[in-house]
Amino acid sequence: MTATSLEPPPARRVVLTKRIRLLVAATITYNVIEAIVAITAGTLASSTALVGFGLDSVIEVSSATAVAWQFSAPDHEARQAREKHTLRIIALSFFALAVYVAIDAIRVLTGTGEAEHSTPGIVIAALSLAIMPFLSAAQRKAGRELGSATAVADSKQTLLCTYLSAVLLAGLIANSLLGWSWADPIAAVVIAAVAVKEGREAWRGNACCGPMPTVSTKAAAETDPCGCEPGCACCT
Repeated sequence: MTATSLEPPPARRVVLTKRIRLLVAATITYNVIEAIVAITAGTLASSTALVGFGLDSVIEVSSATAVAWQFSAPDHEARQAREKHTLRIIALSFFALAVYVAIDAIRVLTGTGEAEHSTPGIVIAALSLAIMPFLSAAQRKAGRELGSATAVADSKQTLLCTYLSAVLLAGLIANSLLGWSWADPIAAVVIAAVAVKEGREAWRGNACCGPMPTVSTKAAAETDPCGCEPGCACCT
């Protein structure tokens, strides 16, 4: 049987590692700004969804920082050794977000508070909807080629921000234009549900299977095009 190498050569790994570091730095910078704006605007408008979105930005910063810590290791083997710990940090961050947002959404739905109009919230949600898909796609592509589960998991955290931006924007606009105050906590519940799903995948290490060092021609035919086992989330 013919053996096929799926792992990038050392020179390519260096390029991909530098690219991921730059993308992680950009993600951290943007999300710090996003968190400050969203949490401040959400607090002023009593918006659970907006505060939850801001907290997701904080979690994205912690997730990206964990990935930055992993990729600060001087060699490939050391980075691989840090992989599991980084995935667990990402997963716990997702779960923490889900718990907070769900509790606060229930509080609002039971009549304890009502969200007000927030122009800054609408603006930051729209900006994130435009920016995050590009950051996520670039990091996901580099992470898949490098075979890094943490880079792919972090890119999914960034992609989650895109989905949450769309949900948040819809909820804020519905509340502002139609007076549907219940749209805000419903959007927050959606945020919590998605966070739980992504947290479970990160905890199980399903973000990406990573490249196998060598596979036979037959085994390669049974894997997905990216070199993962069938059903691996990095190929979806």
